[in-house]
Amino acid sequence: MLEGRALIEHFVARPQDDANQIVGNIYRGRVKNVLPGMEAAFVDIGTPKNAVLYWGDVSYDRDDVERQAGADRIEHLLRPGQTIVCQVTKNPIGLKGARLTQEVSIPGRFVVLVPESATYGISRRLDDNERRRLRRILDDVRPEGHGLIVRTAAAGASAEDLRRDVEMLVGRWREIDERTRKLAAPALLYSEPHMAVRIIREELTDEHRSVLIDDPELFVIVRDYVSQFNPELAERVELYDLSNEALPLFERHHVHEQLHKALDRKVWLPSGGSLIIERTEALTVIDVNTGKNVGSSSLEETVFENNLEAAEEIARQLRLRDIGGIIVIDFVDMEIKANRTSVLAAFKAALARDKTPTQVYEISELGLVEMTRKRVGEGLVEALSETCPTCAGRGIIFPDQDL
Repeated sequence: MLEGRALIEHFVARPQDDANQIVGNIYRGRVKNVLPGMEAAFVDIGTPKNAVLYWGDVSYDRDDVERQAGADRIEHLLRPGQTIVCQVTKNPIGLKGARLTQEVSIPGRFVVLVPESATYGISRRLDDNERRRLRRILDDVRPEGHGLIVRTAAAGASAEDLRRDVEMLVGRWREIDERTRKLAAPALLYSEPHMAVRIIREELTDEHRSVLIDDPELFVIVRDYVSQFNPELAERVELYDLSNEALPLFERHHVHEQLHKALDRKVWLPSGGSLIIERTEALTVIDVNTGKNVGSSSLEETVFENNLEAAEEIARQLRLRDIGGIIVIDFVDMEIKANRTSVLAAFKAALARDKTPTQVYEISELGLVEMTRKRVGEGLVEALSETCPTCAGRGIIFPDQDL
C-alpha cells in the first residue's frame, strides 16, 4: 500500500502459510485439556499446534453461571473432549499456538455480524452526526438474535447498502451453522477470503486512487468483488499488463527498493539523523540518533527537530514492518519539558493513522517511551526471511577449537 510514492504497508501471502495465516477463520474445535492455573484451555482445531482459549474469551450465559455458586471458573465451563465453535484472533507465532475466542464475528463491507449476541455498536472514528444517522438505520436492519458493529467504512452508506451487507452476513452465518451440525471436530467452518480480497474489504475507500494487479486471475476475482460491494469503485481496479509494461509492477513503483530498506536495522531520517531498530523475542528496541544532523542554532533545538522527525518515521516503520508486542523507544534526551511533550504528542498523532491498536505511555525517568502494538501475525522481517540454520538466529558462531 502506497501513500504517494511512500510504501506504508506490505502484506505477504503464500500457499504454505495456510496453516499459520488463519486469523478470522472459524472452527469447530475439540477441547484437549483445561489448565485452571493458567485460566486457559487448549483446543484442537486441526492445525499443527493446539490453539489456546483464555477464560476472558469464553462465551457463556452469565445469568446461568451466577445461579450456580462457584461455577465461574474455566474448568466449570469447559471439559476435555467437549466440542466448541471458536474463531482465531491471533495467528500462531513461533512456539505459540493460535489464540481463540468463542465470540464469533463475521466482517462485511460496512458492518460486522456478531451471531447470537446482544452486541451493538458503531465505530468511534465516525462523527456524532453520522453515528446518529447510522443508529437510526441499524434499528431497522438489525437481525433478530444477532449483534451488529458498524464499521468506519459505513460513513455515507445508504440504508440499502447496510441491509444488503447484513443479509449477506446472516446468510453466511446460516451456512456456518449448517456446517457445524454436519462436520465432526476438528473442522474448518469458515475461512477468510484471499488476502487481496480481505485487504480490499478492509481498506478500499474513495481516498484510494487505484488498485493495480499484475495477475489476470486475481484481477478478475478482485474486480468482481468490488463490483458487487462497491460498484462506484470498480473502475479503480486496474490490470497491470506485464506484456505492455517495460518494468514489473513493484519496480515501476519502487516497492522493491523500499522493501529492502524496511528490512535494514538502520533507517535514515531526512535531516541526517537515524533510527536503529533491534528485534528481540521479548520486545523491540528503537534507538534514535542525531547522526549527521548537526543543526544550526542550539543543541536543544537540533535534538527537538531530530526527535520530531524520528516520531513520524517510527510510526511509519512500525506499520510498514508490522512490529507488534512491547516496543521501547530511546529518543535523544531533551532538557525542556515542553519539547518532550510536543514529541510525544506528534508520535501519538502519527500512530493515529495506524488501524492496529496501540498504547503509548509517558516518557519515563530514563527518557524512554514504552508502548505496545497489537501483535496479530508475524512481522515483515519474519515473513520475508528464514532463521539461520547455523546459528539459530543468534548471529554468532562459537568455533569448536575455542571451547
